[in-house]
Amino acid sequence: MAGMRAVDPRVSFAELSAWPDDGRRYELYGGEPIVVPAPNLRHQRVVVALVEVLVEYERRSGGCVVTAPFDIVLSDYDVLQPDVVFFGATKRAQLDPLEAAHLVPDVAVEVLSRSTEARDRGRKMALLARYGLPEYWLIDPTPSTLEIYVLRNGALILSGVFSPGERAESAALPGLGITVERLFD
Repeated sequence: MAGMRAVDPRVSFAELSAWPDDGRRYELYGGEPIVVPAPNLRHQRVVVALVEVLVEYERRSGGCVVTAPFDIVLSDYDVLQPDVVFFGATKRAQLDPLEAAHLVPDVAVEVLSRSTEARDRGRKMALLARYGLPEYWLIDPTPSTLEIYVLRNGALILSGVFSPGERAESAALPGLGITVERLFD
């Protein structure tokens, strides 16, 4: 029919950016907006402890640590807000301090919660792998563990699970080692 066109039901990053602020955080998965729930106190305390470690590393390496809410725009229809991301010095130089990131960080971190764990281990991990994230960390406050996944053959593969008393080393951030008990108070 002349004059008719298909309507794309997907939401783009540009459209999402134009929405009025309703106090919620959103991620886009293939243009599907997903509300990201507010984290609990334990989650936030783990994020603070991790950021302390990464700020120390930032000072040594020249990189940049950023916490949510901060949009990582992978495409017009894929936009994520990991709890914590780290950009090495090279990528930091490419960031516009007044804009969302339009590049993949060197490391993305999620602190697991009951409401987000399935997505963090599923859709989010698969999407980050598809766009070439070198390293993905999942921190589980309940058993106090840090899981590190590294990109191999287009998939994020478990490299190691670390508990208090153990030291984890990052492959993507040279010289970064973290004693796991620092993450949990």
